[in-house]
Amino acid sequence: MKKIFFLLITGLTVSVSHSQEVSDAIRYAQDNITGTARFRAMSGAFGAVGGDLSAITVNPAGSAIFSNNQLGVTFSNQNTKNNSNYFGTQTSNKDNSFILNQAGGVFVFHDHNPNNNWKKIAIGATYENTKNFDNSVFSAGTNPTNSIDNYFLSYANGIPLGDITGIPYRDQFYDEQQAYFGYKGYVINPVNNTPGNTQYISNVPAGGNYYHENQVYTNGYNSKASFNIATSFKDRLYLGANLNVHILDYRRSSSFYEDNDNPLQPTETISSLRFNNDLYTYGNGFSFQLGAIAKVTESFRLGLAYESNTWYDLYDEVSQSLYTTTQASGGQPINNSVNPNIVNVYKSYTLQTPGKTTFSAAYVFGKSGLISVDYSIKDYGNTKYKPTSDSGFRGVNNDISNQLTSNGELRVGAEYKIKQLSLRGGYRFEGSPYKNGTTIGDLNSYSGGLGYNFGATKVDLAYSYMERKSNQGFFDRGFTDGANITSKLNNVSLTLLFEL
Repeated sequence: MKKIFFLLITGLTVSVSHSQEVSDAIRYAQDNITGTARFRAMSGAFGAVGGDLSAITVNPAGSAIFSNNQLGVTFSNQNTKNNSNYFGTQTSNKDNSFILNQAGGVFVFHDHNPNNNWKKIAIGATYENTKNFDNSVFSAGTNPTNSIDNYFLSYANGIPLGDITGIPYRDQFYDEQQAYFGYKGYVINPVNNTPGNTQYISNVPAGGNYYHENQVYTNGYNSKASFNIATSFKDRLYLGANLNVHILDYRRSSSFYEDNDNPLQPTETISSLRFNNDLYTYGNGFSFQLGAIAKVTESFRLGLAYESNTWYDLYDEVSQSLYTTTQASGGQPINNSVNPNIVNVYKSYTLQTPGKTTFSAAYVFGKSGLISVDYSIKDYGNTKYKPTSDSGFRGVNNDISNQLTSNGELRVGAEYKIKQLSLRGGYRFEGSPYKNGTTIGDLNSYSGGLGYNFGATKVDLAYSYMERKSNQGFFDRGFTDGANITSKLNNVSLTLLFEL
C-alpha cells in the first residue's frame, strides 16, 4: 500500500488505495434482471426477440425490430429477506424499497425506397437501475473457537510498534490503521514495548464460545444509460450497437459485536467490543455492446450479442471506529473508545469487470405468442483492479484469478396472447461465480406477469422471485468466519408504454 500523500481539513485524508476485496469486485461485476415489466416477466430472455426497451440492453439489434416509435417508464417495488444461520443460530432481516427502475425510448426511421435493402434505422436511449443495493443482513450466534482478535493480529504482525504509536493515524497505511485499532483498543498487545517490536499477541481470553453479532446495511445503485443505434437488412438481418455509461453509488455500514464470559484474568482483558466500518464507493464506467438477430424463417430467430468489459473509475471513502470493554479479576469494567473521527478519502482506481457473450433463440407463433431462450457466458476470473502494477492490487487480483471462474446464465421466457391480453412467464438460472460454489451459490429465479394493449398505450405488470445462498466471511482476512445466508428477493414491476 502507498502512503497518504495529501491532507484535507475537517478530518479527511487522501491515500491511494485501501484493502479492496474479491467480494467488492463481484458486487459490481454481477448483473440483475431489471427493466420493463414484460422483460422481467419473461426472465430477460429477449436476445433473439427484440422489440422491447429492455431487450436492447441484452442485444442492441433488438431496437430494429420495433415498427413504431415507443416511450416507456417502469417502477418497481423490491422486497428482500435474508435468513442467516451462524453456528446454528437462526436470524432474519427484511428490506423494502421503491425505485424508478427503467425509462427510455426508441425512434424508428423507415426507408420506403423499394430498391434499398436497408429498410430502417432505429435510434434509442434507455436508463436502467441495473442493481439496487438496498439491503440489510443481521447475523448472530456463538462461535465456538474464533475471535475477531485474529483480524487485528493478521494486520499487526510484522508492523513495528513504532509505526503504530509514532505515526499519526491519518498518515498511516491501511494495514497500519487496522493494527492501530487493535493496539489502542487493547484487543492485541505487543510481545515487548520496544519501538522495533513486530510481534503481537491476543488480549482476548482464550476458551472459545464468543458471542457475535454482525449487522450490515447497504444502499445505493448501479445504473446504466445506453445509447443505441440499429438497422435491418431486408427485414431478415438486424444489427445494432450500444454505448453505455455506468454510474455507481454504493454505501455500506457494518457493525460487528463480540463478547465472552470466559474467566477474568489478573490483568485487564477484552470482555466485549464493537467494531464499526463505513464504506462509500462511487464513480462511473464505460462499456459497449454489439449484437445481431437473424430471421432464419418467419417464425424462427437466432441472436448473438457481445458486451465488452466495463471499465469503472472508482473512489472509496472509509471511516472506522472501535469500542471495547476491558476488565480484570476483582476490578470494574473499563470502557475504551478508539474513534479518530477521520474519513479516509482514497485516490481513484480502475476496476475492469468481465465481458459477456449471449447466444439466443426464439420461436414466434405468429401473433399468438413466443418462446425464447438465452444463454450467456461470463468469465469472472478476468475481473481486475488497475493499475495491475500497484502492489496493493497485485494480491487481490491473484485472489480473483484463484477464486473466481467462468459461469453460465440460462434464461427462458414465454408469452401467450389472448386478443389484447398477454400472459407471460420465465425462469432464470445463474451458476456461482466462485470456484468453490459456496461463497456465492447458484441463483434460481421464477417470474410471471401480464400485459394489456389499449392501442397506443400498453400496461404491463410483472412479479419475479429470486433465491440465492452465500457464505461470505464477516472480514476478508484473519477472522474469516461468516454466516450461511439465504437471500430471497421479491419484485413487482409496473410499466407504462406509449406508441407515437
